[in-house]
Amino acid sequence: MHLCVEPPVLPMLSRRVEEIPAAAGYVFEPKWDGFRALVFRDGDDVLIQSRDGKSLNRYFPEMIEPLRAQLPPQCVLDGELVIAKDGALDFDALQLRIHPAASRVARLAAETPASIVFFDLLCEGKDDLRNTPFARRRRLLESLLRRATTPIRLTPASTDRGTAVDWFERFEGAGLDGVMAKPDDGVYEPDKRAMLKIKHERDCDCVVAGFRWHKDGQGTAAGSLLLGLYDADGALQHVGVCASFSAAQRRELVHALAPLRTKAALHHPWLTRPEAASPGQRIPGGQSRWSQGKDLSWEPLRPERVVEVAYEHMQGDRFRHMAHFRRWRPDKPPQQCTYAQLEVIPPQELRAIFPHAHPPPGSRTRAGRHGAKE
Repeated sequence: MHLCVEPPVLPMLSRRVEEIPAAAGYVFEPKWDGFRALVFRDGDDVLIQSRDGKSLNRYFPEMIEPLRAQLPPQCVLDGELVIAKDGALDFDALQLRIHPAASRVARLAAETPASIVFFDLLCEGKDDLRNTPFARRRRLLESLLRRATTPIRLTPASTDRGTAVDWFERFEGAGLDGVMAKPDDGVYEPDKRAMLKIKHERDCDCVVAGFRWHKDGQGTAAGSLLLGLYDADGALQHVGVCASFSAAQRRELVHALAPLRTKAALHHPWLTRPEAASPGQRIPGGQSRWSQGKDLSWEPLRPERVVEVAYEHMQGDRFRHMAHFRRWRPDKPPQQCTYAQLEVIPPQELRAIFPHAHPPPGSRTRAGRHGAKE
């Protein structure tokens, strides 16, 4: 390819906030629940790139010809691959596409074809638009896709907060999981959390780095997954566990996790000798006054898979209660599972509520320790 924006390009990211911004200067969009995808077209060459820079072409073969037919000869667009079934988005159907067998992918492409919803434009022709304000990129995208037909779609957008609130309340049942807020003067910043997302529940993408056997299924049933997040120093911190699996799911997990057990103990970040561990690094298995002698032994896994979990809130730098499994995230690289994705109360807001409260001498906030505050 010979484009003014060459692949791979890491997509611009978002950070979570509690409420839809009331200030002026934002463009609001529904938040689509799919696989993030950047599409590069240079003549007959089309590349559908995942959020971690890999090609998705073989998994979504039905998308190549429509993209080649409907997009300009040279362009780069940012969007989301989705599958809609029965009036709602189906993320499980989307996950089934990531399969090594081409015959199965071809069958699923015919049975449950994907669509792509575009929401940004990085370049067209010889014009690199990454430093162009988003409001103008949006107008250019609207013009470019004005005649687009299925499976290519343009996301709705509005500068009216009331419309965004309406989307947030109405679209949840259709599988959309919130609203995006983008500064109308914002440039495109690859791999930067430059957008805002408002979601219906707290969730978090974590690295699965170990598991524990179920108390009634040693060797045959997994009881819980051990979760990790990377801090600002690149150390994988143990943040908690997720469980609440059915008996069938516990047995299925044993098979799903089996490949990750091979040579898992070699160089595992939580099995490093204490004297070589990163300062402040959390590791599982340690006894505390809360464990009361319970068996906290665990089995290491190579930290290569990502899972989305639901959680209530954080206590310091860990989940306060047990997290709950939502889904696997095969589209997300483990290195992107950082504390930056979590909700963090800015210190100045906390001081406004408790003006006379000060942290103990020598203490550090979680944002300061992990670099989560942006």
